[in-house]
Order: sequence, then C-alpha cells, then structure tokens
Amino acid sequence: MYTIDLIRDDTTTRIEATPEQTVLEAAEDAAESLPFGCRTGACGTCTGRLVAGDIDHRRPPRALKEAHLEKGYALLCIAEPRSDCRIAVGKDVVAELVDNPWK
Repeated sequence: MYTIDLIRDDTTTRIEATPEQTVLEAAEDAAESLPFGCRTGACGTCTGRLVAGDIDHRRPPRALKEAHLEKGYALLCIAEPRSDCRIAVGKDVVAELVDNPWK
C-alpha cells in the first residue's frame, strides 16, 4: 500500500493506493474527486504533476508529449504508484501544459 498526497491549491489530501490501482481509482475509493474524461490516457483532463515519488503508466500516455513526461506530468487515470507520492492536481496543473501566447 502506498500513500499519495494530492496537492490542490493550499490543501493536501492523503489517500492510499495499491500498486495495481491508478491514482484516479484510489482517489475515487477515498471519495476524493479528481477531474477525468476518457480513462484511457487520451484526453489529458486528469493530468497531475508528480512532485515526489514514482509512478508507471499502464499504457503509453497519448495525451502527453515526451517533454511533459520529463517535467513530471502524469495521466492519473492510467498512472499506478510505485512508491509513496506527492502529486499536484487540479485545473491549474492542466493549464500549465498549454502556453498562453497572449501573456
């Protein structure tokens, strides 16, 4: 069993996950809501940013580019923990993936 801290704004919620569960499944079991869409790694709605720890994706994460993966982004619908983790979640994390050309 792994401990996962979900960091949203200034709040941290702790959940537990087995190595066979995705972070999204573990959050649902703990009655903690996370955004999601397709559950297959294709849409990117469930993107989180790994702050500490290790995860593996069940399958290649189609909604993330290699550069995103190198920066620690993960698709929580297909991400399985491999250690205790700290993960930033929420709409602000998803917004980080797209540069605003008007800034």
